Amino acid sequence: MNTIISKVESLMELGGLKKDIALLVISGVALLVSIFDLLPLPFDAAWVAIVLCGLPIIIEAIIGLITAFDIKADVLVSLALIASVCIGEDFAAGEVAFIMQLGALLEDLTVAKAQAGIEKLVHLTPQTARIIADGAEKIIPAEQVKVEDMIRVLPGETVPVDGVIISGQTSVNQAVMTGESLPVDKTIGDEVSSGTVNQFGAFEMRATKVGEDSSIQRMIRLVQSADAGKAKIVGLADRWATWIVVIALTAAALTWLLSGEIIRSVTILVVFCPCALVLATPTAIMAAIGNATKHGFLVREGDALERLAKVSKITFDKTGTLTYGMPKVTAVESLSNYDRDMIFAFAAAAEQLSEHPLGKAIVRCYKAETGENPLTSENFQMIPGEGVTAVVAGKTIKAGKRKLLSKDKEIQLPHSADKYLNDGSTVTYISVDDILAGYIVLSDTLREESAQMIDRLIHLGVQPVLLTGDNQNAANAIGQKLHIKEIHAGCLPEDKLNYIESYQNDGEEVCMIGDGINDAPALKKANVGIAMGGVGSDIAVDAADIALVDDEVKELPHLFALSKRMMTTIKLNLTFSMALNFLAIALAITGILNPVLGALVHNAGSVFVIINSAMLLKWKYGKNKNTPKHGD
Repeated sequence: MNTIISKVESLMELGGLKKDIALLVISGVALLVSIFDLLPLPFDAAWVAIVLCGLPIIIEAIIGLITAFDIKADVLVSLALIASVCIGEDFAAGEVAFIMQLGALLEDLTVAKAQAGIEKLVHLTPQTARIIADGAEKIIPAEQVKVEDMIRVLPGETVPVDGVIISGQTSVNQAVMTGESLPVDKTIGDEVSSGTVNQFGAFEMRATKVGEDSSIQRMIRLVQSADAGKAKIVGLADRWATWIVVIALTAAALTWLLSGEIIRSVTILVVFCPCALVLATPTAIMAAIGNATKHGFLVREGDALERLAKVSKITFDKTGTLTYGMPKVTAVESLSNYDRDMIFAFAAAAEQLSEHPLGKAIVRCYKAETGENPLTSENFQMIPGEGVTAVVAGKTIKAGKRKLLSKDKEIQLPHSADKYLNDGSTVTYISVDDILAGYIVLSDTLREESAQMIDRLIHLGVQPVLLTGDNQNAANAIGQKLHIKEIHAGCLPEDKLNYIESYQNDGEEVCMIGDGINDAPALKKANVGIAMGGVGSDIAVDAADIALVDDEVKELPHLFALSKRMMTTIKLNLTFSMALNFLAIALAITGILNPVLGALVHNAGSVFVIINSAMLLKWKYGKNKNTPKHGD
């Protein structure tokens, strides 16, 4: 016995789940030794399981009763354990304790969650700022910046605080705040937010919001508050524990009084132990999580699928979720004697040294289409906020916005570009020797599978909503193509969170799917948050309950259908286990079952639950039925 105790003490030094698994393995072996009498021990080996698995249950039950009069399933289990030991049924006590701790382990495996998102948001907070005072530049900690301080931001640096540009012009990557796929041009008088990244030109700004009032700090607080407000689902066995305990004790007491046989009462307590009830939910969840994993989903919250089954509304971010999040040339139009291919060649040659995402997209798409490198260019010049100029084949090429082309002379822009602008696309105008030659249209393209995915979700009774930081035209164009009727454009992180909260206040269960840092508060606030694991930020993934690892959004309908199937399986598990328990109680009252047989019989319910749940592993949505196609 001393040897076993010393081994147990060494196991206690292990951490978390490893220790629980090790103790369960030892307890399982001990029960086998007990029932088959495999070793000549001076004590019943079942006591190992009683000590390792039973004592923690009894202690937790006592603490819950004393501190908060909290009656959970472990109260009935404790009564059954103590009663079994008192009448010498050690194996029955050890077996019940083992099954209950196995259920607890399964729950621990399914509800474990990494808490790294907020830390990564904190790391995004700028650490220093370039203060301009008395004509001199000084670098100080960002938290020391005061309102009205003058700050200089160089290319590639992160904006330290919120403010207004007072000199210079540039393009700013605002993805951290708005999720927009393209950088936004900024000039004198425009506002910039902390945490966003200056792409090209240097500028000077006046601080307007600092410290805890800055945009990035507000986002951190949003994520924290949304996470704290998300309710956790309580195990069904614990929810019904009070009634189970009352019924079990009443039945045991009446049986003892009427029959005079305490062993029948103890048997009632044993068979009433909610082992199958405890296993009903976590085994189904574990199997469903295994199924979801095979379809590209990483379920990070154990009860996420339980919540997902109740969702009636799903809110989508646009960029990187419904679209690829990468600008692509969708049209090249000629307005001169130069044909389409020549316009494209001139533009790619002029943009090949550009660091602007639109310029890079033009070059990338030109190479993909032609299989060739752009023509050689000379005298390249980038004008922040306007475009680029270069000499190609002896001709001066300008590629950019209208103001770049009309700087020296008035140029009449074509009305044919309006239809692209109204669809939310971006137009880059091309001039050759100061004569408008054509234009190139760039847009963020839809994922091929988005259309059918939305229709299948609607077929499942889930209403799609678009929440995007992009402009209204771009949002409307996407919504029309995907049959999404409810659209909210120009959303900041707090706007997305507020929309979700308003739906929840109206009694809706909401799922949010997004990929950007700006989506993190909404992902936390939603009843279920799903992050795009491939293109998405680490912060978005850490804020979500589920991550779509390979970004295959076509699998979303399967996940929703799987969650509903999982809940059906859980209900079937519960119904069978309760029916079996009541049958076993009837047999115990009549004396047909003793504690050991009772423990084995009610374990049959546990076996059924495990087998029934395991069938979820290979279940597939739409495998034996027709699924709707886009436009049906």
